[in-house]
Amino acid sequence: MKNYKNKQIGLILIGLMIVMAIIMASVPGIRNRLLWRWEIARAYMGGVVNPVEAIPTAKPAVNTEEVIKQPTYTVTPTVTLKSTLTAEPTATPQPSPTPLPEQVRLNSPAYELQDINNCGPATLAMYLRYYGWEGDQFTISDIIKPIPQDRNVNIEELDYYVKNYAGWLNTIYRVGGDLELLKQLTAAGFPVLIEETFRFEETYWPNDDRWAGHYLLVNGYDDQNQVFLTQDSYKGADLWVPYEELDRNWQAFNRVYTLVYLPEQEEQLKAILGKNWDADANRQHALEVAEMETENDPQNTFAWFNLGSNLVYFEEYDDAGLAYDKARNIGWPQRMLRYQFGPFLAYFHDLRNEDLMSLVEYALERTPNSEEALLWQGWGLYRAGDKQAAIESFQKAIEAHPDYVDAIYGLNYVLEN
Repeated sequence: MKNYKNKQIGLILIGLMIVMAIIMASVPGIRNRLLWRWEIARAYMGGVVNPVEAIPTAKPAVNTEEVIKQPTYTVTPTVTLKSTLTAEPTATPQPSPTPLPEQVRLNSPAYELQDINNCGPATLAMYLRYYGWEGDQFTISDIIKPIPQDRNVNIEELDYYVKNYAGWLNTIYRVGGDLELLKQLTAAGFPVLIEETFRFEETYWPNDDRWAGHYLLVNGYDDQNQVFLTQDSYKGADLWVPYEELDRNWQAFNRVYTLVYLPEQEEQLKAILGKNWDADANRQHALEVAEMETENDPQNTFAWFNLGSNLVYFEEYDDAGLAYDKARNIGWPQRMLRYQFGPFLAYFHDLRNEDLMSLVEYALERTPNSEEALLWQGWGLYRAGDKQAAIESFQKAIEAHPDYVDAIYGLNYVLEN
């Protein structure tokens, strides 16, 4: 009889635990964290079964006489391509009419602690609050990142959100920024959103280098202490970051920066940016900076990667591929292709399909649901003549990111040709 009662109590407790688990899983924040712990466990087991190796080295280029018909690739939100500029003197910001103050501290917006994989929407939410916006990170991520497991939000996607869902504000993003420009902008009252290097606290697979991308909002500086005031959606509010550290982390992303501003502030912003206001001139400037950095520090993988990315912008795919080859041989971080996709474009357009496929395979080993890697895997498979596999890859990209325009275009193109 006693054993029977104990069994009953045990079953009741198990039932209560199941009910509690269901209730907890129905709460978005708790559900997301349970999913995240599952993702960590799955990633680690994947790393045990399929250990992380070095980035594949470049294959010898082959001149192809007969090439499968290339799709007319539309300009996408992910990468913008422009014609090559005639070389001009380096575009630099206009000198300030008066010396900059030694210290600037713009009002810090209400802090937003990021949810999982959500530093982009969280940082943009803080930026928009500076102008009186009343949403939060989920207001943004519901539009541009509807699936929580999506590990990356591109700068172009943040740009898209502001232009389409914060209509009273304007926004631009540029590359090749520098510390003096950050100071000029904040001194003029403009916070600046940048993308930079981040180091995970946890290990996600054996031999994990813990390198990742992250967004940061800069809203002040202090020359005496050589630090910038930042809002970090992961680490906390009002954190001071040394100039040298910020620049080193920023370089990995071509020193990209986003500016959000009121329409009546546009002329003021143009005066600060000078030639960098023009997107082509700005990219030419970034190209020259990258070239200089490869000469000054030839073993810096990020300098070579940035050189390749700026050459891709000008559709110089052959030279871009060579720059990426150099970066690969030096060795870039394990998650690099989670955030930046210039090598896919360079190798695809330079007819280096073997290199393209080896890189997308590596990228998908690290980030299986990367819609960008799945997209370029689809194009690589199509070029290799495997139409059905290409269709499946495009479909997986759409599953990973519903309404992904590039993958929908690729799928329709392959189905119709």
